[in-house]
Amino acid sequence: MDINEILSKCDHTLLSQGATWSEIKEICDDGIKYHTASVCIPASYVKQVKEYVGESLPICTVIGFPNGYSTTTVKCFETEDAVKNGADEIDMVINIGWLKDKKYDWLLAEIRQIKKACHDKILKVIIETCLLTDEEKVKMCEIVSESGADYIKTSTGFGGGGATEHDIKLFAENVAPTVKIKAAGGISSIEDAEKFINLGASRLGTSRIVKIVKKGK
Repeated sequence: MDINEILSKCDHTLLSQGATWSEIKEICDDGIKYHTASVCIPASYVKQVKEYVGESLPICTVIGFPNGYSTTTVKCFETEDAVKNGADEIDMVINIGWLKDKKYDWLLAEIRQIKKACHDKILKVIIETCLLTDEEKVKMCEIVSESGADYIKTSTGFGGGGATEHDIKLFAENVAPTVKIKAAGGISSIEDAEKFINLGASRLGTSRIVKIVKKGK
């Protein structure tokens, strides 16, 4: 697979708690140079990044991150604020406790409300697969498919585990054709990236692919 095709599917990501503006600018510069799908950054940097990159690069940010247990009202406010500040894509974390308690209607209602708060922007739903059973993952495929969200995403990268071959296969078998797949967490090589794309992922949440390409050049 051509490296430029792989890069075009990468959300070039920096979400560490200590991320500085100089580091954020660097991944933006890299995102523009290597034509990544987006940069995925903390919400507090969205406005600055929009002023810095203009229309040169899509901006993705995270909502209810990383634990997912903010109230729906708070998540919707975060989403509205991010979109107002220039975000093009929103990656939200579900309330995992609700899933464990089988509060499926609550999960569906929350995702729908956040999708509405996105207006015409892309919504990705992070379900944190490392904390779920296969039954729960399949149920979330059904809920995300019904919700109107654009993507189902494996992981925050903060939950103790990341994307696996098994989970991407499971997603591909159980999401509606309208829902795309984002693999995130632990994607550390070109081979990993190719594997997940071939299994059905349309997006990859990673910073390592760009770093590998930069090192190679």
